[in-house]
Amino acid sequence: MAAPPLSSSTNCFVEPATSPQIFGGARKTGKFFEQPHLRILPALRRSQGFALKASMGSPGFTQQLNKSKLETLSKAEDRCDIFDILKNRFLSFKSKYIENVEQFENLAKAQAPKFMVIACADSRVCPSNILGFQPGEAFVIRNVANLVPTFESGPSEVNAALEFAVNTLQVENILVIGHSCCGGIRALMSMEDDANGSFIHNWVIVGKNARKKTEAAASTLSFDDKCRHCEKESINHSLVNLLTYPWIEEKVANGKLYVHGGYYDFIKCSFEKWTLDYQGTKLEEDGRIAAKNKVLWC
Repeated sequence: MAAPPLSSSTNCFVEPATSPQIFGGARKTGKFFEQPHLRILPALRRSQGFALKASMGSPGFTQQLNKSKLETLSKAEDRCDIFDILKNRFLSFKSKYIENVEQFENLAKAQAPKFMVIACADSRVCPSNILGFQPGEAFVIRNVANLVPTFESGPSEVNAALEFAVNTLQVENILVIGHSCCGGIRALMSMEDDANGSFIHNWVIVGKNARKKTEAAASTLSFDDKCRHCEKESINHSLVNLLTYPWIEEKVANGKLYVHGGYYDFIKCSFEKWTLDYQGTKLEEDGRIAAKNKVLWC
């Protein structure tokens, strides 16, 4: 099912269009058609006694109740339709599984990915869709704003995944992917320094050094442009943080592991990639990195 085309507007934060109805009023199951009104939610069954009593009330109240029941049935139909779509997608995947059964049987025994990917949780930027990773090619972790905490920050799902990917799976590349219109970076740039700790605040504060660098380098820019600058700055900040893990820095220094940054612009549909130059990076100088092998795919 093709995704809708991107808007030509450069405004990243617009209200999404209302989704059209995907299916009609009846659904075919085997040789029969199942009508929506036959699919009754358990909640409606539980409220039958109340509905009977309510029917003896005023006509206006009864009409309101009937409207509520119709809306509930409509929601039930929508849920069925959504999972029908997922079922069809799974069956399509299964046909590919059957065509490549030997490959999947080997993957069932072990995985040996070349990449670990750290990407944003944003629903628009799935790395497997953007870069075409196939099963077994990339060990992926996603979080808000694709941030990497320092080694000293203590346990988190990110450094647990790093430890497994680098020390057990022996990946050869770590790729941190940021993207345009990142809500997590926008939250980082707009939060107050003394804000109390919401979950989002306590997480995105990991990128506070990227914010400081952005404020220093792009102080005259608009807020939206500052956010765009910080989206890339935070990727480099995460690359620096990766080197605070002793077992990562050792492998990078010995040429056994490479650390890369990537930036996906889904307004222009372009992708920038660069590799951290370990020899040229001076961590003691405010965490500045040197990059090499910069490319732009567009």
